[in-house]
Amino acid sequence: MEKKEPKVVVNHLTKKFGDLLVLDDLNFEVSEGEFLCIVGPTGCGKTTFLNSLTRLYEPTAGEILVNGIPVDPKKQNISYIFQEYSSFPWLTVEQNVRFGLDIKRVPKAEADASVEEMLDIVGLTKFRNYYPSQLSISMLQRVAIARAFATKPELLLMDEPYGQLDIDLRFKLEDELLKLWQRTGTTVLFITHNIEEAVYLSQNIMVLTNKPTSVKTVIPNPLPLPRDVMSQEFVDLRNQVTDLIKWW
Repeated sequence: MEKKEPKVVVNHLTKKFGDLLVLDDLNFEVSEGEFLCIVGPTGCGKTTFLNSLTRLYEPTAGEILVNGIPVDPKKQNISYIFQEYSSFPWLTVEQNVRFGLDIKRVPKAEADASVEEMLDIVGLTKFRNYYPSQLSISMLQRVAIARAFATKPELLLMDEPYGQLDIDLRFKLEDELLKLWQRTGTTVLFITHNIEEAVYLSQNIMVLTNKPTSVKTVIPNPLPLPRDVMSQEFVDLRNQVTDLIKWW
């Protein structure tokens, strides 16, 4: 298989808060269209890394390149799905999904088609005129996912978006996320503390060390989609990742 060009290149990324070293010389590449899950010990700096990608935090040293140029969310089409539910309470479901398209001044016909496609994939067509206060937690996350994918982002950053959901809802939303990823070809960086989730979703799994955080290893995930969490291959890969996080 022909190797794809790197979408994201991280060179010697280092982040300090005063004298506290959090990120210590991170180096890796993410290919165009790759689904990368990032795991590591609790409190190791996963969210600090993602916030550096969005420039909420300025790196102390090193560089982050997207398509060969320094990352700049103001100039590049980058979407971010937070742990918290981030729908606009004064807008309907449809208006929330359309929000980014309107900001980017996408032509109405194109925006209409994108909104309809996203609402259909995440199962919210019948709820298009509802407001966030009328929705369940899982529906709120579907709105956030649909809004993020509607703009066809170059890069989608996700920070433990399903951490507060029970297992049945989590698997359903993970399946919807995979459908959107496969349809759009978006490059996804997905942070999770749940190793089973990482194995279920990823093409590659990046394991981080404890603080000061560096890249311990990147493990390819060759399991075919859709994945069976009860298969021996799935269990073996989950255990491999678990052991890498457990022993330091």
